[in-house]
Amino acid sequence: MLYSTKEQYLPRQSTIARNMSHQLQRHFYIGALVVSDTLMLMLAFFLAHWVRFYSPLEPFFDDGKAAPERYQLISLGFIGLWLVLLWVFHTYDWENLLGGTQEYALVLQASTLSTVLVMVTHFVWPFIIARGWLIMAWLFTFLLICIGRFALRRLVYKLRSLGFFVVPALIVGNNDEGRALAQQLMSWQTSGLNIIGIVDNGATVGDAVAPGLRIVGGLNALPTVVEENDVEELILTTSALSSQEILDIFRQYGAYGRVNVRLSSGLFDVITTGLQIKSLGYVPLITVNKMRLSRTEEFLKNCLDRVGATVALLMLMPLLIGVALAVKFTSPGPIIYRRRVLGQGNTQFDAFKFRTMYVNGDEMLTAEQRAYLREHHKLKDEDPRVTPIGWFLRRYSLDELPQLVNVLVGEMSLIGPRMITLEEKEKYGKWDMNLLTVKPGLSGLWQVSGRSDLSYDERVQLDMQYIRNYTIWLDIQLCMQTIQVTIKGKGAY
Repeated sequence: MLYSTKEQYLPRQSTIARNMSHQLQRHFYIGALVVSDTLMLMLAFFLAHWVRFYSPLEPFFDDGKAAPERYQLISLGFIGLWLVLLWVFHTYDWENLLGGTQEYALVLQASTLSTVLVMVTHFVWPFIIARGWLIMAWLFTFLLICIGRFALRRLVYKLRSLGFFVVPALIVGNNDEGRALAQQLMSWQTSGLNIIGIVDNGATVGDAVAPGLRIVGGLNALPTVVEENDVEELILTTSALSSQEILDIFRQYGAYGRVNVRLSSGLFDVITTGLQIKSLGYVPLITVNKMRLSRTEEFLKNCLDRVGATVALLMLMPLLIGVALAVKFTSPGPIIYRRRVLGQGNTQFDAFKFRTMYVNGDEMLTAEQRAYLREHHKLKDEDPRVTPIGWFLRRYSLDELPQLVNVLVGEMSLIGPRMITLEEKEKYGKWDMNLLTVKPGLSGLWQVSGRSDLSYDERVQLDMQYIRNYTIWLDIQLCMQTIQVTIKGKGAY
């Protein structure tokens, strides 16, 4: 017996989405992407031409004589070069689209190589080309292509609420990990996956195993469930399946066909520092890296931290002085509160904050508030310890601005997992072994995903997700999102 699942996702689809195949929808999107890239390239070369030859900046360029009119014709050929290299770098492959910052990194690589090829051609086949124009072309092509793709991505996220670009998916394996995977993907509205149920042998078909989640069949019924529901994604819970069961599923779906098979990280979800495969005596063995970031990643992250913290401190100095005076004259006590926390490599340091509580604040708590505080490390409801100015500082995260000094001296990063105390480390359980492989952050993925509205377990999962998926592009993206979230003041207590 099978549990019918079609009614779970078909009503959310518009009539057009229901009658249009997923493959056709993808072709439409990729076609729109090519059109967008072409238009953005035209605009980029136009702006490069204007900045170099006609803008107020023109006198500052000292790169030889060049006839402005020739660049209009040259740009037509360069548009073709850029598009070809965007294709070569797989920026039109569906697996690289709509999934994060990797797409933008590939665009940068394609744009950079295109610029290098133009420079090489200039040496091999001499022709006069203004260096200022070439630099502007590189900068504008990257920025505008990314802006166009960002806009299209946001459009796709809106269309997913109508059923476009959404494919049915199954979780195979019913245990804590499988249910957690299903619930996370179900709550992530932009994932493009519609989790229609869990396939498992150890439960009764039709049983509800979580809110909105049911058992839809056993492993022997997997082909039927896939066929009846047009499933395109199988997510295997590795900790719930035997090696033979995983091999059987891969034998049927992994090598060919329209169904994608993906493995959950299982045990390796705990080990976030990265893995390498090396053959010893013709035997492939997995080695766990001792550090999460490569030297290049660490260098780029340190550059972003030091430059960002310096610029922020200089720009915000009047605000910092104003907040310090407000804290000093609204309640007795020190201006700066030092919180002893754990840093990278399990080292301890003092994180600076503007004081937002009364000095004797702990004496104001009730027994219930003390119990809640021990469990969640924050009081979501009214906290009697917080000063009147403290509420305002917390809501807009102004109390954390002194931590820019911690970033400047290398104890923290602008973006990273949330800082924890030595006592709080025990609550991380199995995750504590990798939480401190990177520096704690002034902001992070948890900060832009709900802040204190999140449960403690959700914050831990977001920290682990950040560490697993770190790139410099993710840091830049989270910096931008942090500004937006902080201005709104939502979820801060």
